Amino acid sequence: MLRIKKLDIFIAKQFGLLFAGTFFICQFVLMMQFLWRYVDELIGKGLTMDVMAQFFWYMGLMLVPQALPLAILLAALISFGNLGESSELTAIKAAGISLMQSMRSLIVIVICIAGISTYFQNVIAPEANRSFGRLLLAMKQTSPELEIPEGIFYDGLPNTNLYVQKKDLQTGHLYGIMIYRRTNSYEDQAIILADSGMLQSTAEKKHLLLTLWDGEWFENMRAQDIGGTAEVPYRRETFGHKQLVLDYDGGFNMDDVADLGHSAKVKSTSKIVKDLDSIRARCDSLGRQFYASARDYAMTFPKLSSEDSLKAWGAATPQMFDSVYALLDGEKQLQVAREALNQSRQVASDLMMKSDYVGYENRQERTHEMEALAKITLAFSCIVFFFIGAPLGAIIRKGGLGVPVIVSVLVFIIYYVFDNSGYRMAKEDEWTVLFGKLISTMVLAPMAIFFTIKANKDSTVFNMDAYRMFFMRVFGLRQKRNIMRKEVIISDPHYGKDAALLEKINSDIDAYSEEHKLLMWPSPIKVFFRPGDDHAIAQINDTLEGVIEDLGYTRDRLILHELNNYPVIAVHAHTRPFVRRWLNIITGIILPLGLFFYFRMIRFRIRLYRDLRDIKAASNRIIPRAQELAKNQPEDYGQDGEGHKDNIAN
Repeated sequence: MLRIKKLDIFIAKQFGLLFAGTFFICQFVLMMQFLWRYVDELIGKGLTMDVMAQFFWYMGLMLVPQALPLAILLAALISFGNLGESSELTAIKAAGISLMQSMRSLIVIVICIAGISTYFQNVIAPEANRSFGRLLLAMKQTSPELEIPEGIFYDGLPNTNLYVQKKDLQTGHLYGIMIYRRTNSYEDQAIILADSGMLQSTAEKKHLLLTLWDGEWFENMRAQDIGGTAEVPYRRETFGHKQLVLDYDGGFNMDDVADLGHSAKVKSTSKIVKDLDSIRARCDSLGRQFYASARDYAMTFPKLSSEDSLKAWGAATPQMFDSVYALLDGEKQLQVAREALNQSRQVASDLMMKSDYVGYENRQERTHEMEALAKITLAFSCIVFFFIGAPLGAIIRKGGLGVPVIVSVLVFIIYYVFDNSGYRMAKEDEWTVLFGKLISTMVLAPMAIFFTIKANKDSTVFNMDAYRMFFMRVFGLRQKRNIMRKEVIISDPHYGKDAALLEKINSDIDAYSEEHKLLMWPSPIKVFFRPGDDHAIAQINDTLEGVIEDLGYTRDRLILHELNNYPVIAVHAHTRPFVRRWLNIITGIILPLGLFFYFRMIRFRIRLYRDLRDIKAASNRIIPRAQELAKNQPEDYGQDGEGHKDNIAN
């Protein structure tokens, strides 16, 4: 039996409040992005507030399923980032509760949100899309006088500039009208002045009927060059009522009305599945019909009856047809060529028409399939985005709207690029519909699994210090020592033993340098394909680090200063790239990679040579000072337990 605990309620409250806020933020961002597509439909149309409210309402309903995954991602990132930043997540894990156990209430909530998204896409979103499409068609049929501004010339009509001093939106009347009609020739221009008028669209929405009252018409007639003169005839007309027909394309298309009912976006999943059967049956019948007509045409073309005649017709060569064609006279040849050309054009036109129709039906089938899959994948993306956001928030441990917003935007960009690319490729039939719609989920689902596993195991996958140290080791970079004076020192170092150990280190360095010849290039075969480590330099480094640790408790400023001059030694990099032998063998086989690590190893050998020289120089400066300080210590210092580093001599 599932028991609801206080921790589940606490985390659910944290997530719920953030989800409510992030949902409205994501909804607003998506609406602003969507608004740019239809900004031309809104500006200058003179639309009333109720029409604008309907436009934004339907647009908001359409974008709710897209805003839900992004809101879940951002809310999960912020909520678990806040828990990690305030150490509450650490306290939860210290109590023996794993990350998956702390997420169980949110998993149930996210699954419910995914179910709501599915219901929304099947019931509410189709009606919102249908109403939105009808509203756009109504906006396209809006009276054109609404686009005409007051007090300036309007050039939205072909070959016509229209000036309106004042307009009445209630009645549609225009006052103080001036029309300047222009053509390609200056000699055929007209200026029309009218006291008032009215614009009306024709039924096909391709022309405007302009009715004018109480005006004058001034027009230049075409020049007639007679006797070397170029005077332009002039005409003036006064009228009380006149009608003009102006070209105007309001962007209205009757096909939009038909496509609105057949669009897959205005259908539920059950309706799409039902219509898909009809579309596929229609495509199959079209294919059979086109095949039958092509076969009948091919059979009737030869005009032969017997099977032997058909075989003879098929065995005929182009030279035989050319010889028959050459026997005809010129007029007959021309007639035959024209008939052949007309038949070929008719066949090509018929095939083009059939190809376009079949292509339209195929696009309809793919569009319906993609829309049906989108209703499932978009709901499933809510769960995927949660299992990306919650583990990332637990790993990053940064709350607020800083890092979570950046991470959310990056994840959403990846999702949007793959989803949009898959949709376009599937729509153009370059990818299968299933692959095109699932590619975004196939990319993000492994990311969600990876982040969930890493967060559940407290992995440092996003620990920048770990990555920085890794690249520093790869490229041979290192940090300098920073030894400072201790605030509290219980006992002083054993200066005598430290000085003796430094002298021994110097002698070991001389013997090591004489034996290994660090400035000579080693054999690549020995480096990559033979085992072995440099135990001598490792022992020197261990002894040196013990001395440095012991002398770090000194009060003497000279020794503290010289301790910082000791370099940090890499004890393996100058012998072979990796500790494991099989990695060295693979690196040696891959030539470009092997060359990189071989020259890197040479660099480390040169650096080790310089480090050993610097160690000797620093030790030679420390030894006299340590011996001087050792005179002030008892001879048995460190033997009775007061010395805290007596074991370094071992």
